[in-house]
Amino acid sequence: MKNAQTETHAPVAAYGAGAVRWRRALSPTGDVGDAIFRSALFLCALLMIALLAAMIVAMAYRARLSFAEFGLGFLWSRAWNPVAGEFGALPFIYGTVVSSLVALVLSVPLSIGVAIFLVEQAPKKIARPIAFLVDLLAAIPSVVYGLWGIFVLAPFVREELGPPLQRAFGWTPLFQGTITGIGMLTGGIILAIMITPIISAVVRDVLAAVPMTQREAALALGATKWETTRVVLANGAPGILGAVILGLGRAIGETMAVTMVIGNRPQISLSLFDPAYTIASVIANEFTEATGDLYLSALIELGLILFLVTFVINALARLLVWSVARRTRSARA
Repeated sequence: MKNAQTETHAPVAAYGAGAVRWRRALSPTGDVGDAIFRSALFLCALLMIALLAAMIVAMAYRARLSFAEFGLGFLWSRAWNPVAGEFGALPFIYGTVVSSLVALVLSVPLSIGVAIFLVEQAPKKIARPIAFLVDLLAAIPSVVYGLWGIFVLAPFVREELGPPLQRAFGWTPLFQGTITGIGMLTGGIILAIMITPIISAVVRDVLAAVPMTQREAALALGATKWETTRVVLANGAPGILGAVILGLGRAIGETMAVTMVIGNRPQISLSLFDPAYTIASVIANEFTEATGDLYLSALIELGLILFLVTFVINALARLLVWSVARRTRSARA
């Protein structure tokens, strides 16, 4: 009789053991609620990956006509004539890269200087309101920056900034040509203002994460305040580079503000005073006008290029930020 009962309960016991192993595989505690919660979070993560993959696949599918017609030559072709069915991405890639580089040259020194002041120099009662005002720049809508650029920045570049630059550096191709106030330089300045809060915020976090023992050790060895700050910057160098790359990704993807001040002309010119075009701007301006299938496919391929470049830049920035975080934890240990 005991043998029969044992045989009857054996499958139940085996099933119960399997359920326990399943729960422990999903949660270290083996609790049912924890296992369900962890599974739900895992599904959310998979959903985000699936959405990202679906976006890439959908855009690649809609750009198949452009792929078939132009191939890789689309990347270095300078022609953009929708009437004749000629499309090339090089003027827009050039405008995107140059405007973003101009923004970085203007923004990085300012952003790092603001972060150093707020973390290393300013007292808290001053640092907090200044940090709030800098972060507030990130909350201003892009179209507001564009309007400000049209009515304030463009006249300033045309009348106050452009002529001295041309007199001083007119011997270089960068500052030749007619100064209209609408062009690559104005677009770069707008982008610099827009990415400064992002770079500054990340650099502040990186500098604040450097262990205080590093500063105390430098001061104990007789270092000045500036020398101590250099030690802090050396410890946070990977994170600072990550902040710069994150700002670059933001500048590359900006649309409305740049569209309103860059001039929107598909040309490649060395002069920063001349109008230009970016990938985001051409998509915003011409997507509603794309009546032909090939025209629409070319614009979608431009969007795919912009998407992939931005994705790679942001991924690289995250890796660099994680690197400095690991170094900081190791130093504290």
